[in-house]
Amino acid sequence: MTKTKRLILILADQLSWQQPALSDSSPDTDTLVFAEVAQEATYVRHNKHKIAFLFAAMRKFADQARSKGYSVRYFTIDQQVKTLLEAVQTTLVSQPIFDAVHLCEPGEYRLKREIETWADQLGVPCVVHEDRRFLCSHTEFKAWADRQKTFRMEYFYRGMRKRLNVLMDDDQPVGGQWNYDADNRSGWRNKDVIPKRIEFPIDATTQTVINTVEQCFSDHPGDLTQFSYATDATQAQAHLAQFIQNFLPRFGQYQDALAEESTTLFHGLIGLYLNAGLLEPADVCHQAEAAYRAGSAPLAATEGFIRQIIGWREYVRGIYWYHMPRYATLNTWNAARPVPSWFWSGNTQMRCLHKSIQQSLATGYAHHIQRLMVIGNFSLLAGLSVSEVCDWYLAMYVDAYEWVELPNTLGMALNADDGIMASKPYAASGKYIAKQGNHCQQCPYDPKLTTGPKACPYNSLYWRFIDRHLDSLSKNPRMGLITGQWRKRAADERESIVQWADQLLDRMESL
Repeated sequence: MTKTKRLILILADQLSWQQPALSDSSPDTDTLVFAEVAQEATYVRHNKHKIAFLFAAMRKFADQARSKGYSVRYFTIDQQVKTLLEAVQTTLVSQPIFDAVHLCEPGEYRLKREIETWADQLGVPCVVHEDRRFLCSHTEFKAWADRQKTFRMEYFYRGMRKRLNVLMDDDQPVGGQWNYDADNRSGWRNKDVIPKRIEFPIDATTQTVINTVEQCFSDHPGDLTQFSYATDATQAQAHLAQFIQNFLPRFGQYQDALAEESTTLFHGLIGLYLNAGLLEPADVCHQAEAAYRAGSAPLAATEGFIRQIIGWREYVRGIYWYHMPRYATLNTWNAARPVPSWFWSGNTQMRCLHKSIQQSLATGYAHHIQRLMVIGNFSLLAGLSVSEVCDWYLAMYVDAYEWVELPNTLGMALNADDGIMASKPYAASGKYIAKQGNHCQQCPYDPKLTTGPKACPYNSLYWRFIDRHLDSLSKNPRMGLITGQWRKRAADERESIVQWADQLLDRMESL
């Protein structure tokens, strides 16, 4: 009996032997195709760190496949193959021996729609496998979502904990409660020593990629002299082991903190490895839980970390696929103001924004409070264009793919999705930022002032947002206290604050 010969396309964010297109493959019959293509690298201006990370990791994974005996066709960026389809077509023409093309489903609706047309263009069947690296299938999420009147991650997360038996004692959550978020909100006061991060040497493969990316994507953001990411599964596991041993014990305490002294604090920095396939989510959770069970990590930190993986990560992916393509068109507050040019330079006097944007541009990384409560909060209050802000986030971060970026940006940060993701806007004044860290100490703006040249812009913009959307926000039970406070202020005081905020927006480029 003749064995089926399969051409298996491996996307750059699917570098796992557990992914379904590879899990039952055979080096005796199957050929693997990898492609560094201009279309995927440039449809937004992706950070050089993301491109370098994915190209280096993909090249190393291809080398591993060769060592396993697979035939590999690899297209490098300098071969100028423009699209993934072209890479597959070129291989089929040169080797017309394959019965079908197989691949794991992509993480972006745009690419999924493109792939649905491939079979007609290729002349052979194109089999797209559901991505089983996630812990909640599309069918399982839909079954959960169809039963909900409102979507709330907390209840989804509890169901995942039970189903996966993570941090459970029989049928009860460890410690007697599901969520320890209230214990994980300390601001940064520079009282703890932050361990030194593991550094991976730049090997020959990675250095070659860095040189190529600098040449081919010179106009993209990113300072590759600071490149320090793991680029294979072994390195990613070493990074995870160090995090669990040295950083997890303080992860929860400082996960919402902002610090002049550190860009990473005690955060995991594993999202990029999970999202590209170098780490598996179930294994990561099991290792974290083992640290708690062994007494080397507190419950609040461990629960908060695991919640980000089996709760938040799975939830945002489910929301994305459940609501697309309509989700990408939502714009609750009709926000349309152009993004200021300093989003691409970091040249703003607002210290928190300067620090968060500067490091995002340079390294492709910012932690969730910088993304949500500094950059995202400003974007919400200033009414910046939803589509422009979403494209900026997708371009900026090494861990960003549309399935994870869009719900987090459009839904959480911009509250533009008609309340699907969050029960209220994540809007805050400068007082929140001052509470969470020490950026304000080196800022020319004062978080205690609302109007005037020394006033923190977040303050008046916050109240302007409340004023402009007062009727809608007043219907939200979680916003009643704030909207009530605003209504109680004297009319001339409200007018003065809103006028000052309007002036700030008129000269936003100079803030």
